[in-house]
Amino acid sequence: MARMKFLCDAERCIECNGCVTACKNEHEVPWGVNRRRVVTINDGVVGAEKSISVACMHCSDAPCMAVCPVDCFYRTDDGVVLHDKDLCIGCGYCFYACPFGAPQFPQAGAFGLRGKMDKCTFCAGGPEKDQSQAEFAKYGRNRLSEGKLPACAEMCSTKALLGGDGDVIADIYRERVLRRGKGSEVWGWGTAYGPGKPGAQPPAPGAKS
Repeated sequence: MARMKFLCDAERCIECNGCVTACKNEHEVPWGVNRRRVVTINDGVVGAEKSISVACMHCSDAPCMAVCPVDCFYRTDDGVVLHDKDLCIGCGYCFYACPFGAPQFPQAGAFGLRGKMDKCTFCAGGPEKDQSQAEFAKYGRNRLSEGKLPACAEMCSTKALLGGDGDVIADIYRERVLRRGKGSEVWGWGTAYGPGKPGAQPPAPGAKS
């Protein structure tokens, strides 16, 4: 059985926000909620700026599921982490537990408005009948039931954002890294293990070894 996963290749992301727009348009996401957003680090630093597209990563051991007091989260056979808005009480525990900031609440006014949590569904809908009006009203379009991949990944013009079977995604990224001879440093391994170690960034020009 396939395990659906996302991966964003920071070497290819050009911060066009096409993925964000595709998600908003496909699901008619309410105002104040961005199920997907583009984050840029080292903004404006020549040669060091990187952008990645971030949303729910549909974790194999999802912290949102662990902290939810009403068990509104569930995992599909494809490994997609979904939630039941009819069970959600808006406590916000998932918001604080998620390292990606995926669960969000609608915003209204200066201080926002708490309500039913909303998050990325991997375009897999919700607990209602597939492709029903009730499902679309609460969770957006169920593209997976149509045999399609998430709209954000399909819209990505540089194919930086990959979505689909985790094994296939891993093979694609592995091939890219081998072909260009780099890629691991994008995720901070060089910071964790230091220069000169396997997978780390080479020392900066002029730096002392």
